[in-house]
Amino acid sequence: MGVFVFLPLVLPLTAWPVARLAEHHLHPRAATWLLTGVAAALAVCSTLCLALLMVVGTAQLPGNPLPDAWSDPEVREAVPYDEIAGKAAIPALIAVLSSCAKAAWRHQRVLRRAGQALAGLPATPVAVLPDEAPYAYALPGKRDRIVVTTGMLAALSAPERRALFAHERVHLAARHHRFLLAVQLAARANPFLRPLRSAVMYTAERWADEEAAVRVGSRRTVARAVGKAALVSRGTPIATLAGFAAPGPVPRRVAALLGPAPATSLWPPAFTAVGVAAWGAAAGTTVSALSSANSAVTLFFILEAATPL
Repeated sequence: MGVFVFLPLVLPLTAWPVARLAEHHLHPRAATWLLTGVAAALAVCSTLCLALLMVVGTAQLPGNPLPDAWSDPEVREAVPYDEIAGKAAIPALIAVLSSCAKAAWRHQRVLRRAGQALAGLPATPVAVLPDEAPYAYALPGKRDRIVVTTGMLAALSAPERRALFAHERVHLAARHHRFLLAVQLAARANPFLRPLRSAVMYTAERWADEEAAVRVGSRRTVARAVGKAALVSRGTPIATLAGFAAPGPVPRRVAALLGPAPATSLWPPAFTAVGVAAWGAAAGTTVSALSSANSAVTLFFILEAATPL
């Protein structure tokens, strides 16, 4: 396997340029799909890398349940610095799996509690909570619902309320919570992917902003609603729930809405800064996947050859 086994751990760095440029130059829908796909692929590859290293590291421990032949020098030579890397991968992989499980459990707990909080309300697509605290968010589930408080409705004019509801309907229809959860888990799996998580949180909001502007028929109305809601809102209960006044660069969202609509191209031209960055991220993801696959296959055959019949 050689040093290639370590590549998936650091290749997420190649996605940083596209995360930065995609926010500004790609249509938010395309940017959300691209960045989420790259983040998920790189996270899977880096986790597989840790799993391969853990196999080598676990085989070195006294009293391990693995075959004794797996700790032979011929097997350990497949991984550079096997004694250090193999043993370090054990707590690292445990930390990654624990962190991802905690994030997924927390997400499901928030969805469950949010649904329970609406149990006494009419089963309508829009749930209005009698709460003076202004906030609104999209609540996915068996029955998708928009949750908004009386405080938020009181802070907005009638056209701005239409913009709010249009925005939240886009979140539900496009299943934005899945994108947000995917990048949240990816960032837990590899800290180098945190910039992609932040980027997707922004592009998902921009995606909903643009679709809402089309449905309302006024970009300025949506911009005014976003700005006003952000001034009075405290955000949503959790990052994996999409909300109208989500924390983040609200001034950039408002400025984008006050400008022209973004181009709808799914992939940037090759001879542009964002195009070069996108192809670089795609190349990094491909190399990471190939490195992971090569390492997994190589280690499989090495362990198979070392395992006594």
